[in-house]
Amino acid sequence: MAANKKPINYEPSSFRDPSGVIYYQDNTVFRQVNPSFQPHLDTLFTSGLFDTLTQEGMLLPHTRLKKPQLPGAYATFRTEKLPFISYPYEWTFSQLKDAALLTLTLQKTALEHGMTLKDASAYNVQFLNDKAVFIDLLSFEIYESGKPWVAYRQFCQHFLGPLLLMSLVDIRLAQLLRVYIDGIPLDLVSKLLPKHTYLSLPIASHIHLHARNQQKFAAARDKAPTQSLGLSKLAQLGIIDSLQTLIQSLTYGDKNTEWGEYYTFTNYSDEAFLNKKRLVEKYLERIKPQTVWDIGANTGEFSRVASQKGIFTVSSDLDPVAVEKNYLSVKHHQQKNLLPLIIDLTNPSPALGWANIERASLIERGPADLVMALALIHHMAISNNVPFTQIAEFCRRIGKALIIEFVPKSDSQVQKLLATRQDIFDSYSQENFEQQFSNFFKIVEKTAIPESQRTLYLMTAK
Repeated sequence: MAANKKPINYEPSSFRDPSGVIYYQDNTVFRQVNPSFQPHLDTLFTSGLFDTLTQEGMLLPHTRLKKPQLPGAYATFRTEKLPFISYPYEWTFSQLKDAALLTLTLQKTALEHGMTLKDASAYNVQFLNDKAVFIDLLSFEIYESGKPWVAYRQFCQHFLGPLLLMSLVDIRLAQLLRVYIDGIPLDLVSKLLPKHTYLSLPIASHIHLHARNQQKFAAARDKAPTQSLGLSKLAQLGIIDSLQTLIQSLTYGDKNTEWGEYYTFTNYSDEAFLNKKRLVEKYLERIKPQTVWDIGANTGEFSRVASQKGIFTVSSDLDPVAVEKNYLSVKHHQQKNLLPLIIDLTNPSPALGWANIERASLIERGPADLVMALALIHHMAISNNVPFTQIAEFCRRIGKALIIEFVPKSDSQVQKLLATRQDIFDSYSQENFEQQFSNFFKIVEKTAIPESQRTLYLMTAK
């Protein structure tokens, strides 16, 4: 009978917390709680904190099994398997901001129930439909009177520092989170922020003074043991209020980029645009995918064709302005099944962390049932010199089926790309496109998009 048991796969990133472990079995997510965490877990439930957080949609629901599954465990929980795990370096400004405000609300609510967050990692937050949700059951521990918030520095490194850099310096500095997966060091944040931020009491205290004290205490630790200063619960709540006020005040601003305004200046007529939408919808009905990755999605116009059919859709683009607009639209309209993310296809998210296993690469998080690559092929092949065969191979690795649009050289958008460079792309032709993609996909259907020069293809993987 034991031989018939489904294999167990442990989550590579859960080794950091000795309180428990996440594992997967038969496409189900389980969280094991170790005996060392028993008092904190019991308090989480008896205090009413768990019920409060789950009822308000802030914490991912967990169902406790009648008895632990594995030997040596105190408890085992089954929880929802999210359709896609995203990381902070793939989020927009507003996504990181919402994740930060959720974390602060959790800490404030935990204190009201006699508990505290021991972890304030951005990796404990995911996005489900139009909301940020906390996923780590083991981040809550019993509050000890007078003890400072142990996760304060982590919060500033994972959330406050990056948000300040994105808001006050350059939105592209968010990519530092890809380098510093434990959060951007506060001394680096302090150096990069404008000098005028020293005149802001909240920024000066949470970043500049905090960074200086970090270095000071690190040096003192090498010489003699130090004793933590006490901090009352009221003082902690004051710090949280200060952080909330500061983060709520941060804005990204109305900054435009070439692709953030793409649909305003596209060469598509209204009729051609509608024809393309009808074709995408027709192809979706034919494949009936459960998951779609719309790569190069811009503001997500065509992603919504899929998500509105109840298909979970990752809507990604390299342009932070376009993805920010996409996410704000998801929030405003409370849209379901749509996850906007910032992903550069020429440099997609790699495997990161200890032994390159803590954070999965984009490819490792696939394949999707269907990939949509609309108005993208010319950017990959001409702007980035990627051959058709490599584009086709990449699409095959991330998807089981493909809706892709071919844009000929005569198209005005391609002519715009070629206006500032020599045309060295003799192999950029529809015939060669079909030939190279046919090595990895079967062309099921192709249709010329009425009122345009473009062609839409439906392909399935070989």
